[in-house]
Amino acid sequence: MKVAVIGGGSSYTPELIEGFIANYDKLPVKEIVLVDIPQGEWKLDIVGRLARRMVAKSGLPIEVGMTLDRRAALAGADFVSTQMRVGLLEARGWDETIPLRYGMIGQETTGPGGMMKALRTIPVLLDIAKDMEELCPDAWLLNFTNPAGMVTEAILKHSRIRSVGLCNSPIGAYKWLSSLYGVPTDRIHCEFVGLNHLHWISEITVDGVPKLPELLGNRDGYSAKNVPQFQWNAELLRSLGAIPSYYLKYFYLHREMLAEQQAAAAKGETRAETVKRLEDELFDIYRDENLSEKPKQLEQRGGAYYSEAAVKLMVSLHNDFRDVQTLNVSNGGILDFLPDDACIEVNCVVTAEGPIPQPLKVVPPSVIGLIHAVKTYEQLAIEAAVTGDAGKALLALSHHPLVPSANDAEKMLSEMLERNKPYLPRFFR
Repeated sequence: MKVAVIGGGSSYTPELIEGFIANYDKLPVKEIVLVDIPQGEWKLDIVGRLARRMVAKSGLPIEVGMTLDRRAALAGADFVSTQMRVGLLEARGWDETIPLRYGMIGQETTGPGGMMKALRTIPVLLDIAKDMEELCPDAWLLNFTNPAGMVTEAILKHSRIRSVGLCNSPIGAYKWLSSLYGVPTDRIHCEFVGLNHLHWISEITVDGVPKLPELLGNRDGYSAKNVPQFQWNAELLRSLGAIPSYYLKYFYLHREMLAEQQAAAAKGETRAETVKRLEDELFDIYRDENLSEKPKQLEQRGGAYYSEAAVKLMVSLHNDFRDVQTLNVSNGGILDFLPDDACIEVNCVVTAEGPIPQPLKVVPPSVIGLIHAVKTYEQLAIEAAVTGDAGKALLALSHHPLVPSANDAEKMLSEMLERNKPYLPRFFR
């Protein structure tokens, strides 16, 4: 079995290698090929060497390769995992700071910054899918690249490759509940409703006993390192009757989140800068030739634990386990107010033929409008990314709930397109 990891020089890769080692009995991977671009070659070398030391320590017959030749890596692959950042952290900095100058949220996966990340990323992923159609047409493409829901929807609409979107947020919720109740995650059940980075947990049970009513009084909820830790409004939670994803703070606590971002940016403390420092520290640690395991410091990154989701999905697809996982898949009528080809984030039964989204028991009526509005934005943004149509991009922004003015959006979009010009050939033909 061969796995190609696109963005193999990522600081997350050691966690992925750890997952392959831990699950080798269920997923006997023979070859892992880490792929990156020339600008990331130095990272690829450091991470690849650590990966080889981890495998050597395990004693397992896994070969770890490193290459800048994407096509060679894809040839004959059974699984392809994508964890890439087009434009690197520099572009993330633009996503986070330019919107702030126009009084809007600057974030890499939602709002204007999220759209720019999608515009840079979707064409590259479609090129990868095109290569896969030729070189490994039966492989599964597991996409962790953000904005994961939009990217996955674009792949499903514009290629013949089998693809599933992944996010570490649902696993974060299970870890929070596991810690809260002192039980392993396999005794917990959550029902997720919504889109990637826009979901609500509408049902929670522990050993079959309902826990959601008592959890609605918990104003902290689950969170991640990359989202400011504001408490939820208690009355909002009770009225919703569901626990929102921490990304929904950008919508429900918009003023507070925007003020926090503006204050941080004024001090030069954007998330992009924080991640840059964390990554510099991690790669210094990874260079240690005596290191042969994933360091604890990796958990400080916002996407920590994603390999549990990625490897668990590969294991279930390979073995036809038919367990329940929370994934980004085509709607297919699950949310009857969205198109069938819209990508949603819900519980799925994972079979060898692919994930099957499960009917929802509860869809809180109050969340339908927001889901619909954001999906409208997402589908317009996907169309803009595929066509290079700036008018469609403006239309997408104008439909986003976090964008208050089309006039400001037009000025902001012009600045963001120009800044991202090297990564947007479809907009500058």
